[in-house]
Amino acid sequence: QEELAESGGGLVQAGGSLRLSCAASGRAVSSHVMGWFRQAPGKEREFVASINWIAGITHYSDSVKGRFTITKDNAKNTLYLQMNSLKPDDTAVYYCAAGRGPFYCSGYVCSREYAYWGQGTEVTVSS
Repeated sequence: QEELAESGGGLVQAGGSLRLSCAASGRAVSSHVMGWFRQAPGKEREFVASINWIAGITHYSDSVKGRFTITKDNAKNTLYLQMNSLKPDDTAVYYCAAGRGPFYCSGYVCSREYAYWGQGTEVTVSS
């Protein structure tokens, strides 16, 4: 059973915007921490943004801070990532993740601490 399902990826020109969505179901719905990670070709998966929706805390990587916004619609059990001012370096497969902890890494940046993962959605930014 798929716990997390991403959508919204695609091809966009540099400077453009995209909004990614992640629909949670099953056990992932009760996760109080959700995040976005990305993996570019030939690179390791890296943290993008996280949200603790109970505490109302968000955290961003330095590379996306000020350009990306993570939000969650609890009524729809859906996580979003609004991406503005996109750059070619943002090209990657974006993954949604969720977990109930325990979390030891500050800012929820450690992928190993998340229990549930989506299949990923591809984002390509052309120059």
